[in-house]
Amino acid sequence: MDIQLPPKRGSRERRGPEINIWAVLLATLSSMVVGSVWYMPKVFGNYWMRVAKVNPSGEARDAVTPILITLVVSFFSAWVLAGSAAISQHFYGGNFLVNTLVTALILWAGFTAARFITHDAFEGRPAGLTVLNCAHELVTLAVMALIIGLFGISAA
Repeated sequence: MDIQLPPKRGSRERRGPEINIWAVLLATLSSMVVGSVWYMPKVFGNYWMRVAKVNPSGEARDAVTPILITLVVSFFSAWVLAGSAAISQHFYGGNFLVNTLVTALILWAGFTAARFITHDAFEGRPAGLTVLNCAHELVTLAVMALIIGLFGISAA
């Protein structure tokens, strides 16, 4: 077993996966676009509001905090996806786009969908709401993966 010691202090040696920050930033913005379209009243918004029992106040300022939270969480999701895809690429090799899409699918199934299903089952939420939210997250991660996969690993 080969044990790697951490780089010496002041070393420029990389300590984590290669992440393309531009891909992460664009993927973050893409999640906002996907959510904006997904939850439009004529797409899934009316259904979502009804089954989730969401009653918007109509005041734009009431949406600021949830949007900012979504932006931060989406950045974190894109960062984790990019890092996981880079690790996958170094481990498996092959096509980075394909690795990123497969990584997104595995992360979605193992963490996102599994957790939604578990929590929604215990909370007695309608199955249609669970499917809608899981599908939204799958589409969001797929778009993020497409962007990250097309950009590649490094920004150089």
